[in-house]
Amino acid sequence: VQLQASGGGLVQPGGSLRLSCAASGFTLDYYAIGWFRQAPGKEREGVSCISSSDGSTYYADSVKGRFTISRDNSKNMVYLRMVSLKPEDTADYYCYAEIYTNLAWSDYWGQGTLVTVSS
Repeated sequence: VQLQASGGGLVQPGGSLRLSCAASGFTLDYYAIGWFRQAPGKEREGVSCISSSDGSTYYADSVKGRFTISRDNSKNMVYLRMVSLKPEDTADYYCYAEIYTNLAWSDYWGQGTLVTVSS
């Protein structure tokens, strides 16, 4: 089981980025996927998640209306489209899933992808 996040970079305030999370080793269709972020000196926080069943989504208040999560099960990919980025969005972003393997539920994290919003 592996999650691989990518797409981070340096962007000016008001700019946009699309993060990607590539899933492998499990059937993406069956699982909800979340995005978390961790800014320097702060705790990791949940940003968004998307369900496996009906594609329903959740967003933290701080990103609602600016971020959009989506999934393409045929490509084993989950995306986080971020627009109107603010300096406070600067953080390492991680994708996450709780996967049932070897008769147990386990947490899986992708490696972080750094988003820096700065002029």
